[in-house]
Amino acid sequence: MPLINVKVIEGVFSEAQKAEIVQKLTDAMVEIEGENMRSLTLVILEEVKSGDWGIGGRLVTTADVKAMAAGAPPG
Repeated sequence: MPLINVKVIEGVFSEAQKAEIVQKLTDAMVEIEGENMRSLTLVILEEVKSGDWGIGGRLVTTADVKAMAAGAPPG
């Protein structure tokens, strides 16, 4: 039984986007293991508090991720 654990910064993804993450990760596992494993594939999305995530030696916030997603350079 596959378990996929995904951590994201809180407030970055909408409920619809989180549902899409679960669906697409499940689909990817089914592609590898076969359709019979769909009902046994567990995906856990964990939201990490804004500012409790670090990249490159600095803390990253929800606002930072949204800015990067919009095309702003990190940092």
